[in-house]
Amino acid sequence: MFDYRFLIEVLVGGLLSGVMYSLVAIGFVLIYKTSGVLNIAQGAMLLFAALTFVSLVERGVSFPLAFLITLAIMVVLGVVVERTVLRQLVNQPPITLFMATLGLSYVIEGAAQLLWGTQVHGLDIGVSDVPLDIAGVFISRFDLFAAVVAGSLVVLFALFFRYTRTGLSFRAVADDPFAALAVGLRLPRVWASVWTASGIVALIAGLLWGARLGVQFSLSLVVLKALPVLVLGGFDSIAGAIIGGLLIGAIEKLAEVYVGPLFGGGIEAWAAYVVAPVLLLVRPAGLFGQKLVERV
Repeated sequence: MFDYRFLIEVLVGGLLSGVMYSLVAIGFVLIYKTSGVLNIAQGAMLLFAALTFVSLVERGVSFPLAFLITLAIMVVLGVVVERTVLRQLVNQPPITLFMATLGLSYVIEGAAQLLWGTQVHGLDIGVSDVPLDIAGVFISRFDLFAAVVAGSLVVLFALFFRYTRTGLSFRAVADDPFAALAVGLRLPRVWASVWTASGIVALIAGLLWGARLGVQFSLSLVVLKALPVLVLGGFDSIAGAIIGGLLIGAIEKLAEVYVGPLFGGGIEAWAAYVVAPVLLLVRPAGLFGQKLVERV
């Protein structure tokens, strides 16, 4: 007899994991949408934030103060990156921008290693991973907490970009940077705001993923989880990042439980990379991405 409660349990677990994928993907979308740059350094920023926070806590700094210090550092890092890298490479070919952010990721990882060392750190944010029983469905307390935090941040960003002056400037630049420039918007200021927001996203994502996986240099590879999400939802759509993350999280868990036994297990790590190329054949721009139209 088919166990529907177990199906719901697996599905909910996948959706909760998907929210964390969405959080990482939004860091990519924010920058790509305004500047056309696929920021490969997002994973290094995530690692740097988590490593800075846990190192401060281990040195006796209180949790709230360590969070505020790390937040300030990530804001400064975002502004510095925009001014020293992006602003100097405006109107360069996409491959140049891609290689610049790839090089930047190694610089940030090297700086993290130089400042804090290479040892693995455990990160306890005060939330246990004990399952929570809800009507016979067991849900991870940590996954639920992480989903609430990530979801709240997503809502805050959505409200910020919709109802604030900076947010309206962001949307204007995203829709048409040349028109935004023509009406007097300062693109460097908008870009600096976006990189700052990306640094904040990296901090929250770094703490959540660091608490789950441990703070180690492989943490930067979490960005690879965001790539199928971006392909599925679209590289320039915040809504696509959210829905894409939920879909990828659900697909991974369902595939591992119901299809994995046919392949000996272990397909959760690569199931999303099978779905993504198939979708590219049908919708190259993703479910919510804008199709690129070029005049020739």
